[in-house]
Amino acid sequence: MKFMKLGTRPDTFYTEEATRSVISDIPNDLVLQISNINYHLHQLQFSLLPKCGLLRKLCVDSDDSSTVTIELHDIPGGEDAFELCAKYCYGIIINLSAHNFVSAFCAAKFLRMTEAVEKGNLVLKLEAFFNSCILVGWKDSIITLQTAVKLTEWSENLGIIRRCVDSIVGKILTPPAKVTWSYTYTRIGFNKEQQMVPKDWWTEDISDLDIDLFRCIIIAIQSTHMLPPQLIGEALHVYACRWLPDTTKITRPESSGSQTDEVTDKHRKVLEIIVNTIPSDKGSVSVGFLLRLLSIANYLGASTVTKTELTRRASLQLEEATVSDLLFPSHSSSNQHYYDIDLVAAVLESFLLLWRRTSPAPTESTQFMRSIRKIGKLIDYYVQAVARDVNLPVSKVLSVAEALPDSARKDHDDLYRAINIYLKVKRKLYVIYITKIKSSSPVQQFNNFQDPMFFMFYLSYHIHAFLSSKHSCVRLLKQKHPDLSKGDKKRLCRNLDCQKLSPEVRSHAVKNERLPLRTVVQVLFFEQEKGSYEQTTRSAGIPTTPAPSESSARDDQKMKRPDKKTHLEAEKKRW
Repeated sequence: MKFMKLGTRPDTFYTEEATRSVISDIPNDLVLQISNINYHLHQLQFSLLPKCGLLRKLCVDSDDSSTVTIELHDIPGGEDAFELCAKYCYGIIINLSAHNFVSAFCAAKFLRMTEAVEKGNLVLKLEAFFNSCILVGWKDSIITLQTAVKLTEWSENLGIIRRCVDSIVGKILTPPAKVTWSYTYTRIGFNKEQQMVPKDWWTEDISDLDIDLFRCIIIAIQSTHMLPPQLIGEALHVYACRWLPDTTKITRPESSGSQTDEVTDKHRKVLEIIVNTIPSDKGSVSVGFLLRLLSIANYLGASTVTKTELTRRASLQLEEATVSDLLFPSHSSSNQHYYDIDLVAAVLESFLLLWRRTSPAPTESTQFMRSIRKIGKLIDYYVQAVARDVNLPVSKVLSVAEALPDSARKDHDDLYRAINIYLKVKRKLYVIYITKIKSSSPVQQFNNFQDPMFFMFYLSYHIHAFLSSKHSCVRLLKQKHPDLSKGDKKRLCRNLDCQKLSPEVRSHAVKNERLPLRTVVQVLFFEQEKGSYEQTTRSAGIPTTPAPSESSARDDQKMKRPDKKTHLEAEKKRW
């Protein structure tokens, strides 16, 4: 960082209560009131009036011939900036840098310390320092731009912001091989001494700026068309990580005060500017980043326009997503489950609308079919991940599992695994609650009341315990609080096509006591039909081919419960 030193005399300013004075044998004859501080200074003895055109004019207009009192409450930069200018007039040493240049320059302009008042005045020296040192340096320009936020109107009128932005953009457009100045780059594994300058070397430093100044720089870069959209997208990603909340680590506050509302409004402004600045090119930012922004938008209560745009952009790149990209906590106070299923459902719906509108007649070899199959795998894996949430209702599972068209799944093995995980977790929940009631202390049970489901279960348990014997209490609870109702199980399995299950999965399904009986019967019926078909083809000397496909709906209509109930119960075991 560059510095400029002016003056030769030591600092003789001192403070007495709310008064700042200069040590001198000459009595002061000028009182300047700035905010709550009074400056007792001298008019002519130390070049204060000869160098300050404004003070000279105000003192001439004053009727008081002895001590003149002037109010300067509106001086830009306040008392600190004025004191720098006053010390310069007294010849006291001052040190100027990017940190205090803006306030000093604006105050000098305000006091009219120009060449028209005296040759070699402060404004001329500050302009020379600005042009030869600050604008030449990388971090000096950024720090100056940061400090300009406090005096935005003055900085814009004096051209400080425009010239700093031009300087910063010019350096960003410099080829990395020609970058010789210091920059901040804290990516893991990067070594400045051993590696070449990365293309995104500038992204971290400009993330220190206010969002409006950051937007000015990004728009200026985009207008040149010299940098790829992915590099601009990376700058937006770095800025978002710096200033937006991480929705995976925070929960919605119980009460919001004025300070919380102010912070939320600031975050909402940053989010909407970032969304509006994302390049229109597909792939300029990752789908994971778009989904994270959508989660933040839901958390902050962003505008519908912002959410719709993020949903649309994320759906265009949904094929690139992984399961971890889709896992976000729900911040709705009405939801007891952990994951934000509605976010994924909205993006999936947007994807399917575009897919149905643009896809031709489906064939196995088309890109459209490969696309929807990839999404089908992704959603099934996602359902397997969220199915481990014990509070997840069936309706949320079905909202994403049933949204996919039949052509999205070549087989139903992954869908079956998701259903099995969900049923297994629901069965365990009943056992966990009974264990908590029987083994935990009253204090621990009271802490468990934060779970509404456990609280209702606890009340039912003790009501039954009061009305009946302890032995029948658990039996009655199991009847009234099953792991999952039969209706919910049927709804969960109604899209499961037994003919699209692999032999290994079918073998597991016939032994799975968590499945509804109707589903198990369908699997057994298909196994028997397939076995009979293969036996007939072998006896006729015909090569074995897969059994002819029949729709699940026709099987449901024709199928009745077999009489071999005892055989079924013996076959069904836990996976």
